Amino acid sequence: MSGPRWLTETQMRAWTGFLEASGLIQRHVERQLRQDAGLTMIQYEILHWANECAPQHRCITELADLMITSRSGLSYQVAQLEKAGLLRRETDASDERRAMVVITDDGRRLLEKTAPGHVEAVRDGLIDLLTDEQIAQLADIMDDVRTRLRPRVRPAAPRKRAT
Repeated sequence: MSGPRWLTETQMRAWTGFLEASGLIQRHVERQLRQDAGLTMIQYEILHWANECAPQHRCITELADLMITSRSGLSYQVAQLEKAGLLRRETDASDERRAMVVITDDGRRLLEKTAPGHVEAVRDGLIDLLTDEQIAQLADIMDDVRTRLRPRVRPAAPRKRAT
């Protein structure tokens, strides 16, 4: 049996750099979301995907898989957004056990109001720090990582349909 495959110095630099940079970017963007809309990053992402999926609605399980988060964590955030009047849940006509997430008009208005500042924070925290060539390389790298890793990361288990 062979020992662990330790990271080289360059690999460790890439890994720790990724961790620190992603944390810094996320905090930078979330600060803007909190200031402009009182939202967390995950809440903004939920509103974004609920808006992108309209007029089709997404069930909580599908959103959890898309966002790579747990159903219970997502349900909690959806409940917070629901209390704020930004989302509502509807029962799936084909399976009454499934809750569908629907963005409200207030949610859409808040998303539209917040989007310009959000895009500016993303630009300020990442895009404008890189050259066009670096952005293209980063996009290719992230596409490759997502393509290879997504099948290996187990999504939330699907619910069994009623028989």
